[in-house]
Amino acid sequence: MERHRTRTVAALLLTCAALGAVTAGAAAAPGAPSGATAPPPAAVASARAAPAAVASARAAPGEEAPSAVVAALDRAAHPLRSVEPGGDTRDLRPLDRMVGDARVVGLGEATHGSHDFFALKDRVFRRLVEEKGFRTFVLEAPWSTGLRLDAYVVHGEGDPRRIMREEFQRDYRWWNTTDHLRLIEWMRAYNVRHPDDPVRFVGDDTAWTGPELYDRVTAHVAEHHPGLSARFAELYRGLRPDVATGEYIERYLDEPYAERREKADRTGEALRSLRARGPGEDREAHAWAVQHARAIDRTARQYAFDFASPEQVAEAMRYRDEAMAATVVWWQRHTGTKAVVSAHNDHLGYVSADPVHYPKVQGAYLRDRLGPGYVSVGLSFGRGSFNATGPDGTVRRWTLGPADPGSNEHLLDRVRHRAYAVDLRTVGAPADAWLGRARPTRRIGTDYPDGPYEVALARGHDVLIHLHEVRAARMLDR
Repeated sequence: MERHRTRTVAALLLTCAALGAVTAGAAAAPGAPSGATAPPPAAVASARAAPAAVASARAAPGEEAPSAVVAALDRAAHPLRSVEPGGDTRDLRPLDRMVGDARVVGLGEATHGSHDFFALKDRVFRRLVEEKGFRTFVLEAPWSTGLRLDAYVVHGEGDPRRIMREEFQRDYRWWNTTDHLRLIEWMRAYNVRHPDDPVRFVGDDTAWTGPELYDRVTAHVAEHHPGLSARFAELYRGLRPDVATGEYIERYLDEPYAERREKADRTGEALRSLRARGPGEDREAHAWAVQHARAIDRTARQYAFDFASPEQVAEAMRYRDEAMAATVVWWQRHTGTKAVVSAHNDHLGYVSADPVHYPKVQGAYLRDRLGPGYVSVGLSFGRGSFNATGPDGTVRRWTLGPADPGSNEHLLDRVRHRAYAVDLRTVGAPADAWLGRARPTRRIGTDYPDGPYEVALARGHDVLIHLHEVRAARMLDR
């Protein structure tokens, strides 16, 4: 997330771990590029809860020694052949069993900028499509962005590179990578071979709604409720974007709070008015028009918080995660397809690593709505590189060495496999107790330095995939 005059505002748009991502003492993180400087005092003062102090490598009173925990994990871990899609996928059979009958699977990431996380999600999604009947990939991106990419993967409409360049700007730049392009192109190729049983692409985020969505809603109103057309034109006045994604977001953030509130009042009225008209003869067209109007309203409401108030910022975080979960549930129930959701660990887990600023996260809402029909898969890494924004506002590649003793990653990296999956619900003693206790953990959002934070992995996820090493993703158009 961009660092600018309102750090907390930036946090609500994409990053899970960027609300005050730099903290006191993070002047130069291990592996930071040369020339990295300490954040200014003002940035430190606005930071979220300070990262966890690195714990001792020794076991806490009453705990088993780490060597016994590693031995238990060695017995429970299922090695992965590769993170790269393609080739033999029999090593993913244990993951099939862990997913079970889930209708929605959340695949997390410990950074927003590592190739290995993105590649592994691609590989797992393909496996779930081919072996478990999954048909939807949901990305932490706007609803309207998902519709444009879905039109490409289903019908071949548009150029995916151009769509990604136009949509993945500013807060969403992290998805404009060769990895996501490869996934999208595979989805298109799959649909060419299976035109009657396509895979779909969905966006569930709230920071942007493209102009085509306003056009769809107003066209539906003109056709089915022509008497409302003039009123909808007034309600959507000044909202339909006429500039690029990044510039639109910047302009919206610059608007006074009262103006942002007034826009949300208007989009809310439009949504209520459309819903009140009922489905008429074409129930499907009405359902989609209402969903599009809801997406427009969610964008307006995401900006309709007083960002000068810490309590309001926390509510903005809650609203966003609840809205993303609601979009996933609507899609899954409306289409009947099973879905993989791709986002940060701190969205897709069950417990917030920072409940003061993030009171409740998407994974918790999904579990509330779907029960055991939702499975959360967290991803972690021992060392490696990632893309993130530095204190000077520049996107750069960062490299971290081995995790510190006492952290979750330090112990996970001692398991004999370089990449492996473990079911946290069934892992044996003493690993179950060890993983159920909060420990320093890497949770890196769009800014760096960031963390570590206290996380109890077994309370936050059903399944964990640990990678010994990751590499930074290759970003397009840079």
